[in-house]
Amino acid sequence: MISQTVTNVMHSDEAKTKAAMAYNAAADHFDHPVSSFWHRFGRRTIERLDLQPGERVLDVCSGSGGSALPAAVRVGADGAVVAVDLAGRLIDLARAKAEDQRLNNIEFRVDDMLALGYPDHSFDAVVCVFGIFFVPDMSEAVRELWRMVKPGGRLAITTWGPNLFEPANGAFWESIAGECPDLHRAFNPWDRISEPDGLRQMLAEAGVHEVDILAESGAHPLNGPEDWWKIAMGSGYRGTLEQLDADTFERVRQGNLSRLLEQRVAEIETNVIYALATKD
Repeated sequence: MISQTVTNVMHSDEAKTKAAMAYNAAADHFDHPVSSFWHRFGRRTIERLDLQPGERVLDVCSGSGGSALPAAVRVGADGAVVAVDLAGRLIDLARAKAEDQRLNNIEFRVDDMLALGYPDHSFDAVVCVFGIFFVPDMSEAVRELWRMVKPGGRLAITTWGPNLFEPANGAFWESIAGECPDLHRAFNPWDRISEPDGLRQMLAEAGVHEVDILAESGAHPLNGPEDWWKIAMGSGYRGTLEQLDADTFERVRQGNLSRLLEQRVAEIETNVIYALATKD
C-alpha cells in the first residue's frame, strides 16, 4: 500500500510538471484569436453558475482567465475570485487582463489546486474548466474541490466531449507517429470523461452525486490549416512539440498541414460537457 501511494504521488508530480511545462510554452499562442474557444467556454461555464454579487469564487486551472475574469465581473466589488494555475505565464496573461479591465477583486496564484490550504466550506463556487483531467486521480481532485464548497454552494466542472479537435487532432498525431513514434499518443487524458456517463461516474466516486450535466456539440471554424497550427502551438500539443528538434518540428508541421489541406478541413470539433453540482 505504501509503495502504491508513493507511485501515485510520483505520477501526480510528473503530470503537474508536464502540464506546467506545456502551457508555459503555449502561453505565446494561448490567447491568439484563432483560439477564442477558451474564453467562450469559460464564459458559458460562468453563465450556468448564475453567480451573485458578493460571492466568493475559486477558479482552478484558470489559464489566462477565461472563466475567472467573467466570474469577477459577476460577483462585483463586494465579491472575490481566486484564480489558480500551475503555469505562471498564463497567470501573467490573466493578471494583465484584469488590470486592463480594472478588476481589483481577483487574487492570482501559481499553485497546485490539490494543495491550496483553504479550510472546508471556503467558497460559494468552485470552478474548473478544461483542467480536471490533468490530474491522474480525478476523483481525488474533485473531492478536494468539493471540500472547499460551502453548503448551498456550487461546483462547476467543464471538460471536453468526444472527438476533440477532429479531424485536425488525428492528422497531428499521424504526423508525430511518422517522425517520432515514441511520442505518439493514442489516448488523451480527457477521454476518460468525454461522455456524460463517464463524467457522472467519476463525480460519484468523489462523493458528488446530484449533478446537472449538459453535453453540447460544437465546431470551431478554421480559415485554413495555419489556424489549426496556431491552436496546436497554444494548447497542450505544445508539450509534444517542445520535444522536437527544429528539423523534425518543421517536418511534423508540414505533414500535419498537408493532411488538412488535402482533406479541405474547414472546422474542427469542439464538443463540451458542463457539470454543475449544488452542495446540500
